Amino acid sequence: MERVVITGMGVVSPLGHSVEQFWEGLKRGESGISAIDSFDASRHKSQIAGQIRNFDADALFGKKEARRMDRFCQFALAAADQAWEDSGLGRPESPLNRERLGVYVGSGVGGLQTLLDQSVTLQGRGPEKVSPTLVPMMITNMAAAMISIKYGATGPTLSPVTACSIGNTSIGEAARLIRLGGADAVIAGGTEAAVTDIALASFGNATALSCRNDDPTRASRPFDTARDGFVMSEGAAMLVLESLSHALSRGADIYAEVIGYGATSDAYHIVATHPEGIGAYNAMRLALADAGITPEDVDVISAHATSTEVGDLSETAAIKKLFGEHARNIPVTANKSITGHLLGAASALEAVALVKTLQDNIIPPTINLDQADPECDLDYVPHQAREANLQIGLSNSFGFGGHNAVIVLKKYEPEAQSQS
Repeated sequence: MERVVITGMGVVSPLGHSVEQFWEGLKRGESGISAIDSFDASRHKSQIAGQIRNFDADALFGKKEARRMDRFCQFALAAADQAWEDSGLGRPESPLNRERLGVYVGSGVGGLQTLLDQSVTLQGRGPEKVSPTLVPMMITNMAAAMISIKYGATGPTLSPVTACSIGNTSIGEAARLIRLGGADAVIAGGTEAAVTDIALASFGNATALSCRNDDPTRASRPFDTARDGFVMSEGAAMLVLESLSHALSRGADIYAEVIGYGATSDAYHIVATHPEGIGAYNAMRLALADAGITPEDVDVISAHATSTEVGDLSETAAIKKLFGEHARNIPVTANKSITGHLLGAASALEAVALVKTLQDNIIPPTINLDQADPECDLDYVPHQAREANLQIGLSNSFGFGGHNAVIVLKKYEPEAQSQS
């Protein structure tokens, strides 16, 4: 089977609009959370979020084209543009069969703001004033479709909707496609623009969000006894996955290798994580088996770690069940303590972070971990980034409905044997 490597990355995040800005902020533990100022959030229980600032869609795409896209599509295309340029696939010296170029990009809620705006139009001005572009702007597959159109990708295009595990689902399924010879390259990732009035109200009424409004940068605190819910965020992250043979044939820079993927369902509850983390455990177990490695081979874990009471407990339990005594030796980092929770874009962003973690041998910190929950007793790399000799990293992502997706990444080693 083909080995699968990562040759390009792009990011639009609360920490910045490039991989470099994102990674530097993550290493420093600089929170991207602030008071919401994109709309009046004063009525809400939670009034904080990880917002995308200084994003000029008109400058990136032109005013006319930008108006035809919901914000989630704008983020997706901006991140895809970065990843495409980074990969070098568009250069004349890198010939590419577009029939073997795929796009696997998903979103959890799609064009929520567009739907809200047009609902107001319907109520206030009548049906004849509703935009005919509402549906194509709103539907969740449109980010993948627009990326496909822009780059002439006529290979497989998929828009997985697995809630907060979308990024890992996209990366894992894309890697599987390439391994089996179904594509030479795939643009994979996730995007979300759900920081809206109605989403904030719904999550707030479900008591899922942190209400630490007076101290936003300290609101997202995975594994801490004072955690009181997750913090909504927005953005996008894209990765270019490529078969090793194709990447080598064009002399591409290779950042890391995708060696394992596992996906399961809790079959338990529409929003709650299984308290014993059974689905998470099985997804991690399958990912390690797919990679052909043992628990002892894993050097770092990027946790899903949303800063919810049940979620953090169940993930810790799953890690301890799978890794046994070795769980105490593995650093576990929680990116969402810094970025907040990007929902459908979260695990794609965390995949980019894991690539950089392996490349630079630096584990980003879990900030705001002042007093660990007694049942959350692993090494969560509190407060400060840590240098370490790293080869293999595992990234967890779990979503509403019980969707679990786990990927395993490895430093690229030219002499390594093909994965089976």
